[in-house]
Amino acid sequence: MAMTMTQKILARHAGLDKVVPGQLIEASLDLVLGNDITTPPALDVFAATGVAQVFDKEKVVIVPDHFTPNKDIASAEQAKKIRLFARTQGLVNYYEQGEMEMGIEHVVLPENGLVAPGDVIIGADSHTCTYGALGAFATGVGSTDMACGMATGTAWFRVPSALRFELVGKPSRWVTGKDVILYIIGKIGVDGALYRSMEFTGSGVAELSMEERLTMANMAIEAGGKNGIFPVDEKTLAYLEKYAPKRLTAGNFRIVKPDDDAEYEATYTIDLAKVPLTLSFPHLPSNAKVLGTFPEIAIDQVVIGSCTNGRINDMRVARGILKGRKVAKGVRCIVIPGSQKVYLQCVREGIAEDLVEAGCVFSAPTCGPCLGGHMGILASGEKCVSTTNRNFVGRMGHVKSEVYLAGVPVAAASAVAGHIAGPDEIGAEGEA
Repeated sequence: MAMTMTQKILARHAGLDKVVPGQLIEASLDLVLGNDITTPPALDVFAATGVAQVFDKEKVVIVPDHFTPNKDIASAEQAKKIRLFARTQGLVNYYEQGEMEMGIEHVVLPENGLVAPGDVIIGADSHTCTYGALGAFATGVGSTDMACGMATGTAWFRVPSALRFELVGKPSRWVTGKDVILYIIGKIGVDGALYRSMEFTGSGVAELSMEERLTMANMAIEAGGKNGIFPVDEKTLAYLEKYAPKRLTAGNFRIVKPDDDAEYEATYTIDLAKVPLTLSFPHLPSNAKVLGTFPEIAIDQVVIGSCTNGRINDMRVARGILKGRKVAKGVRCIVIPGSQKVYLQCVREGIAEDLVEAGCVFSAPTCGPCLGGHMGILASGEKCVSTTNRNFVGRMGHVKSEVYLAGVPVAAASAVAGHIAGPDEIGAEGEA
C-alpha cells in the first residue's frame, strides 16, 4: 500500500513493511524530550517503573526553558530535581543556564545537531512537532509517555492519516512562514488537522527558509495536527551540514519521500504569492485576519522571539525594521533570542545593541511570557502583538488581556507604530 512520509517513518521504526491509518504500532524512538515543567512528573512515573537507567544516555534530552532563569522558589526546585536526575543518569544532552547550548528546547535541539531526517521523536511539549521541518516524525506527548519512553526507548502510536498542503509560488515581501501557517490555520481551523499528519509539499517549499519551515511545523499542533513534516531538499541538507555534520558523516538518517499514489484525506493548494500579512486575533490561532482589514488597534506590548520566531534570522529581521527607530511611547517591546548561541550571535553582529537603542528589552533565552510564565506578563485589558504560537484566554497573563499572533515584520513594525501595523506603514526597508 502507498504511504505518506509520516507513515513510512513510522513503519520503519515499528519494523514493518507497511502501516495504514488507524493502525496501532509500537515504534522505536530516536529522541525523548522533556522540559522543566513536564519532566518532574515524568521522573515520578519513571521511578515507579522500577527501571534504574534510561534506555540511552544520548537519546534522552532535557532542556529547562519555561521558567528559566528560575523566576521563583518553585521553579528553582523543579530545575533542581531534573538537574540531579540528569547528573545521576549521566545524560549527555542536558542543557542548563550557563552553557552555550542552552535555550528554548525547540531551538536548542536542531541547532545542536540532535535531529535528522527519518527520526522518530517524542517530547513532553506540544510543540515538539517543530522537528518535522527536518523530515522527521516528531510529536508531543504527556509526561507519562515521556517516562515510559525514557525507560523503554519505545512508544505506542496510532498511525495518522494525512492532509497535503501543496505550496506553490513565492511569498511577497515581508510575508514569512509565520504568515503562511496562520493563514492555513485560519482556513482549516484549530481542529482541521485533528490527529492527522500535515504534510507540506510542492515547488513553494523551496521558497521557504529552514527557519520558516521550523516555524510552520511548530504550529501544526495549533490546527490539531499529530505532526507537521516537510520533504528533505538542498536547504535541509545545507542546514544539517551546518548544525548536524556528524549525523551526515555517519549516515545514520533516512530521507523519506511520499509515494506518488499516497492517500490524503484532503489536498490544499496554497499559492504563497497570495498569502497576505496575517495575524491571529484573540483568542484562537484560527481567528486569522489580514493586515489592513480592521480598524486601528492600539497595543501595550510586543514580544519578538520564542520557539517559533527566536532564531538568528528572526533577530536580523527585527533589527532591520527597528534599527534607527524608537519603540513607541507607552509600548514595551521584549526581544527573546531562542538560544544562547543566537544571543551571542546577536551581540557579535550588533543586533542586541541596535535593538536596545531602539528601546527594546533584550532578554536571556527563555519561554518566559509565551505561556504566561515571566518576563512580560500582561495585565487586565492589555493588548500584545507576539511572535509566539498561542493566544488562548489568559495565555500570556490576565484572562482579560489579548494576544495577537504575528510574524516578526508585523510585530517589529507595530512596536514602532504603537498600534498593529506592517513594515510599509513605518517606511521600513530592512531585511525581509
